[in-house]
Amino acid sequence: MEYVNDLGAAIAEHWPVWVVTITLIVAAVIDGFQLKVPNWITFPFIIAGWIYSVAAFGWEGLGWSMLGTVVGLALLLPAYAIGGMGAGDVKLLAGVGAWMYGTTTFYAFCISAVVGAVLAIGMVLFRGAWEKHSNQAWMILNEILTIRDPNQLSAIAAERKPTMMLLPYGIPIAIGSIAYFIWMGMLV
Repeated sequence: MEYVNDLGAAIAEHWPVWVVTITLIVAAVIDGFQLKVPNWITFPFIIAGWIYSVAAFGWEGLGWSMLGTVVGLALLLPAYAIGGMGAGDVKLLAGVGAWMYGTTTFYAFCISAVVGAVLAIGMVLFRGAWEKHSNQAWMILNEILTIRDPNQLSAIAAERKPTMMLLPYGIPIAIGSIAYFIWMGMLV
């Protein structure tokens, strides 16, 4: 019973991190089934982060929240611009930024990127398609380095999308962010 009381106290004390954690879990489950993080999650997530920040820390808090939102957007927007990421994933990380601010969002993203790479490699190996997808990865890297026009890269990515194995990136965002929260003792 004492453990339950301690957990309840930790949740009450760290409730903003728990809100983010639960939202990430819900978004990851939906993304896993639908390959999409819906706007009905991302927009309220971002706006609620702004409201919380103003209520808790005043206008300075809103500044931190807005900066965190921009950090979340900036980290994934390049991948989205060339067709390698869905808009919902970008907005999901922006929501993390709205609640957790810039530095935490950056480190959560770094862990999410590692988790995403491991999951992608695992998916490819599980399906026995290493050669096909490694060749595709080199081709994409070559296109990024030579073409450099986001609109053209996006069009090429849209043509290639039906032949690619898609990773619902809300899952790595959730795993990486929550792992960072746990590692930093932010949940308890």
